[in-house]
Amino acid sequence: MKSTSAGAFLSRLKAAFPDREFIMRSQGQVRFIRISSRLQIAATSVVAALLVAWLGTMGTIAVTRLSASSEYAALLHREAAVTSAESRVEAYRDNIDNTAADLARRQHFIEQMVEAHIGDLPDDKQAGETVSDSAGEAAETVKKVSAVVPEARGLARIEAEQLAFAERLTRYADRRAAAASAAIRRLGLNPNAMIAGSSRAEGGPLMILATSADGTLDPRFQRMGASLARMGALENGLASIPQVSPAHVAYVSSSYGFRADPFTGGAAFHAGLDFPGPLGSPIYAAAKGMVSFVGQRQGYGNCIEISHGNGLMTRYAHLSGFRSYVGKEVGAGTVIGAMGSTGRSTGPHLHFEVRIYDRPVNPRPFLEAARNVQQEIR
Repeated sequence: MKSTSAGAFLSRLKAAFPDREFIMRSQGQVRFIRISSRLQIAATSVVAALLVAWLGTMGTIAVTRLSASSEYAALLHREAAVTSAESRVEAYRDNIDNTAADLARRQHFIEQMVEAHIGDLPDDKQAGETVSDSAGEAAETVKKVSAVVPEARGLARIEAEQLAFAERLTRYADRRAAAASAAIRRLGLNPNAMIAGSSRAEGGPLMILATSADGTLDPRFQRMGASLARMGALENGLASIPQVSPAHVAYVSSSYGFRADPFTGGAAFHAGLDFPGPLGSPIYAAAKGMVSFVGQRQGYGNCIEISHGNGLMTRYAHLSGFRSYVGKEVGAGTVIGAMGSTGRSTGPHLHFEVRIYDRPVNPRPFLEAARNVQQEIR
């Protein structure tokens, strides 16, 4: 098929370029010049190739000129954009006072929100406090910036306000931490040991905090963070100390310490407080923590134990029913069970114990002092 097509094409080509003869007379002589079909085709091919080459060259020149023209236009556009950006700088300079005013309003809003939720932040300085006071230095900075860069006067004032706010918040955290620490000591516990024992399994992606573009943290803000963390740890520890009466009853039927055993009549040690009340009346968690045991123990009958961290545990015994389960997070005052008379008991009551590293301690000082301490802290 291909051979037939090629033959037909050659036939048509020869028909278009038939053999030609030319007669030439010169000085009385006649000559015949014959130009074959093959020679005509070859000459035509050469001319066509030269034409194609010329057209390609002209096209390349045209494309090159067009590209250069486009690049030049783009360059002019970029120069125009730069000129526009430079003009905007002046506009920002003119509006820097408005920008500073907006930032000042934001700073004032933040301070209002903080004080609305935690109370007034202290402006006064007390003896023994180690919080820095940048008021004088900040005022001098504002003065110098105003003289050298007048348009940045508002921003310098905002910076001074931020530093003053950070120092006031640090004083607030330090004073609350000191109050919590003193309260914990009044309850017979060591606040530093409570902070050390509050650490638990932690983790997560690293997210470095910084106050500067170079990644550094201003020491005053670093101190503020440390003070807030200490305050949180101490107040969390204080909240884990028994502070809520585990039963709403009028009196305690048996106190902590030595007593006459109700069954044998002999001297015996009583490791908790007994709260008598109606069968089935609610029993409350004395402090926030995690339920660590629900079941029966010899002599205690049905009982619940709550771990509060730092080796502190409370036990609720002789229950008639459970309202909790192991692993449950409970808050102070959460209902965890019902009063009963299971185990070694002569009637419906709650046997309540406070233990530190499994050593029983008198619960009464905690219940009497913790409520007043919490009110003082707040």
